[in-house]
Amino acid sequence: MSEENKAVVIKFIKAFSDGDAETAKTCLAPDAMTIAKGFGKLSGPRPYELIVATTALFKETVPTGLRPDFKTVTAEDNRVVVEFEGNAVLANGADYCNQYCMAFTIENGLIKNVNEYYCTILADDRILPLLASVEDQRHEIDAI
Repeated sequence: MSEENKAVVIKFIKAFSDGDAETAKTCLAPDAMTIAKGFGKLSGPRPYELIVATTALFKETVPTGLRPDFKTVTAEDNRVVVEFEGNAVLANGADYCNQYCMAFTIENGLIKNVNEYYCTILADDRILPLLASVEDQRHEIDAI
């Protein structure tokens, strides 16, 4: 069971990193929830729909993907904890190198819950403006 749980988590992280929302969906329970821990503007809970939407936006905001460098993957029962570093280049050309620790809970072979730990200050500084820019562009297109 632990190896299967590890595989679904790695598949999800790679899909998220690449902005592949369709593959990410195959890893998530319909009531999945992620909680970005910390106090930044990007911190807080994200239900299934927002997880999928955020994943799709990653393709536009982080065209290189996070390029995760996995440091550890530990599984026990229905829990998987992953430590990795990202080494991305954002759509605006800025480097985005963050460190992550994510604790996953798996239920029936799908991700039910994720507690995400990363530098929220860096994410707020580099990612948040790009997400706002993408949303502004979408509103302009909708207005046409």
